This record gives sequence, structure tokens and C-alpha cells, in this order.
Amino acid sequence: MTFITAELGINHNGDMDITKKLIDIAKSAGCNAVKFQKRTIEKVYSKEVLDSPRDSPWGTTTREQKNGLEFSKNEYDIIDQYCKTNDIEWYASAWDIESLDFLKQYNLKYNKIASAMLTNLELIEKISQEKKHTFISTGMSTMEQIKSAVDIFRKNNCPFELQHSNSSYPMKLEEANLNCIKTLKNEFQCDVGYSGHESVGYLVCITAVVLGATSIERHITLDRSMYGSDQSASLEPSGLQRLVRDIRGLDIIMGDGKKVIWDSEIPVMKKLRNV
Repeated sequence: MTFITAELGINHNGDMDITKKLIDIAKSAGCNAVKFQKRTIEKVYSKEVLDSPRDSPWGTTTREQKNGLEFSKNEYDIIDQYCKTNDIEWYASAWDIESLDFLKQYNLKYNKIASAMLTNLELIEKISQEKKHTFISTGMSTMEQIKSAVDIFRKNNCPFELQHSNSSYPMKLEEANLNCIKTLKNEFQCDVGYSGHESVGYLVCITAVVLGATSIERHITLDRSMYGSDQSASLEPSGLQRLVRDIRGLDIIMGDGKKVIWDSEIPVMKKLRNV
């Protein structure tokens, strides 16, 4: 069965009520998990970037905007309990070692490496040492860079799957290049999923599953017109419901590829064949 993650990312806008609503939507749609992003702002971004001007609901600098979108321990405690109560897994992409260490307290089942962190080999080494199933996004990366990450995971005997991705928000359809799913699978002999940032519907995700994607990650939002850089590349509740419904349908109709004569065909065969 295709593993489906609803990526909340930063679309919660730092609001716990919005967060709970998005978790409810993911659970109702039938997603396997919800995902967040955890950063230590001062470690991930330079002072120059943080001090640069940026208007947001939290102020006029990038620092204020980034801090406004980061959850504290108290808020992650609420998220952890809320997901347990609603019987849905949650995990997060740690963008730095301090954030990875922070997440350990929740005993999460999965890890995620964001495309932006694929070349951070020190972080990848630490993640792979946890031996948790890890989803590795491959946006804006070369095959050589992907191989470096894969080699570390195999060295440490850590289960993983790659996720084909394009790191633009929103992604242009002509840049989806879904045949890369097969390329990655053939090159690295591993499961390959798809992490989508497209703005138009869910055709790309459905096609990815047809091409053999073992996991789908898709950003979700309450309303694409809300504040935030990721909102336009996200699915609203009705779109997520349809996406999960159709993927679950594909899981059934794609079958296992073995040619068989079904029991339902036998009466027809007896009726129509003489030899």
C-alpha cells in the first residue's frame, strides 16, 4: 500500500488551532502520517538572511517570520498527544542536528531528509544512525549527491526510500520529470516515492503511483489563499480527500503483475471456448 504523508510544513502559520484542523483533515482523508519541519533558526540561516527585510504577520524581518513559524516544545507536546489520540503517525524533517536531537524525545517512527539538507552529510550520518525508516527527498540534487546520501544509509544499515522531487514552489508541470522515479529505482535499487509541490490538482501524484512510487508526500492547507510561501503549492481538504481515495483505488487495481485466470473468468471461459 502506498504510504501517504500530509505535509503540514509551515502551513499551520504557527497556530495550534489550524494545526489540529489540518491533522483532522489528514486523518479523515486516510493519510498514514502528517509531517512537520523543525529548524534551529540561527543554525540553518545566516545572520544576514535573518536580518533581511520581510513583511509577515510577525514583523518586518526574516528572523521574525521564521521564529513565528517555529513551534516550541510545549506545542510539539500538544501535537504528539493530539496525533496519538487521533491514531495517526507524525514525524518531521530536522534541518539541523539540534533539531534532530530535539525530536528524539517523541520516539517517532520515521525520519525525513529535506532536499535542502541532502548535501549536509554530517546531519545525514546522524539521522542514519537512528535506524528509523527515512524518506529522502532528492530535489535540486545530482545523482552523485544522492549516491553520497544513499551510501551513508547503507553503511549504517538504516532503512530508507528516496523521494523524487522538484524544489520549486509551485513546481511547473513540465519540470515534474516523473520518469526519474524509474531512473532512481534502477540506479539505487531501492523504493522510490514522490514529494510534490505542484499547484494544479493531484494528477502528478496519481501518475507517480502508476509509475511505481511507494510513497506520496503532499503539502496541505485549509485555504490556498492563506499567508505563506507554500500555500499555493498545497492541496485543500477536498483535494486531499480525492487524492487519497484515488491512490487507494490504484493500490487495488494495479495488482501484482502476475498473469492469472480469475475465478470470475472461468464460467465465461467454459461458455466461449471450445478448445
